[in-house]
Amino acid sequence: MEFKLLRHAFYAVALLLPVVAAAETKIGYVNLGEILEKSPQADAARKTLEKEFSYRNEKLTAVRDEILKFEETLQKDGAVMTETRRSELEKEILNKKREYSRQQEELKEDFNIRRNQEIGDLQKSVNEVVTSLAKSQNYDLVVTQPVLFASERIDMTNQVLEELRKVKQ
Repeated sequence: MEFKLLRHAFYAVALLLPVVAAAETKIGYVNLGEILEKSPQADAARKTLEKEFSYRNEKLTAVRDEILKFEETLQKDGAVMTETRRSELEKEILNKKREYSRQQEELKEDFNIRRNQEIGDLQKSVNEVVTSLAKSQNYDLVVTQPVLFASERIDMTNQVLEELRKVKQ
């Protein structure tokens, strides 16, 4: 009888232990999407990329406009052009389109590389801030998306944004 009572007490303690441990665990959640959208560092990165790639984008737009002008000329005057002139213009349009496509693809690749570098730098800053906050506020675990649900009580996103604003100043 005494053994049964001891065994039941052991089971009760074993069942309650995870509940007590979970009650002591402090968990936080950070919405990285919101941070990438709202942080001053993300805004600065967007402006840097825009400035860095605006000239090349303008050049590409000029090439596109030139192609459109040539196509318009061909359509408007093609019937009265000599066969040689029409053929030259068609070849020039084709070459310009190839060059435009090549430059467009190159710009897209270069932009993606730079954007990934900027995002990587931002993620390092965010990780440092989150780690600092987690340590100073005694968090045991901090998660990011994808999560199915995170209550406002554990959402640290605004705190992280606040710290990022302080770092930016």
